[in-house]
Amino acid sequence: MFITRTRSIVALAAVAAASLAGCGDADTGHTTEHGTSTTTSAVTSAPARAEHNDADVMFLQMMYPHHAQAVEMAQLVPSRTDNPRLRTLAAQVEQAQAPEMQQITTLLQSFGKPAPSASEGHEGHAMPGVMSAEQMAALRAASGPDFDRQWLTMMIEHHAGAIAMSETELAEGGNADAKALAAAIIAAQRAEIEQMQTMLGQR
Repeated sequence: MFITRTRSIVALAAVAAASLAGCGDADTGHTTEHGTSTTTSAVTSAPARAEHNDADVMFLQMMYPHHAQAVEMAQLVPSRTDNPRLRTLAAQVEQAQAPEMQQITTLLQSFGKPAPSASEGHEGHAMPGVMSAEQMAALRAASGPDFDRQWLTMMIEHHAGAIAMSETELAEGGNADAKALAAAIIAAQRAEIEQMQTMLGQR
């Protein structure tokens, strides 16, 4: 009788141990599954590094050649006029827009887009404020006060076009960095338009 009872106790203990082991496995599995789910959720919910939309891409792809033409116009100034105010302004335009072109390249690459072209868009896209080949030829051929007048008139129009493009980006874009660039362009180029209008005697 004692042996039988002892065997029963041992058997019950074995069953209990097996049950506990089973619970432990189930808990471990749940924990692992929960941990995996949590990790996946964290990765999924994390914001994309280069979140953007089509408006951001269009803005950057068009603004790059737009800026490139402004830099080209600025580089014409030292050899065509002795006007110190215009020389200072041209240097200011180049110093502001050349780094922005690099920023545009970096943003487009982060979107998985190719590096932009300085010439793309001058003829193929309707970019507001871009000078035609004929206008640029006339500017290159001018000098002195005539050059000053043409340059200021053209750059005012050029800046107005950049502001219009930037306002569209602020309204329709989704990338924070692209929109910050648009806001900076608007602020800087509005101030320069006022300065150029004063130089032309329009204010």
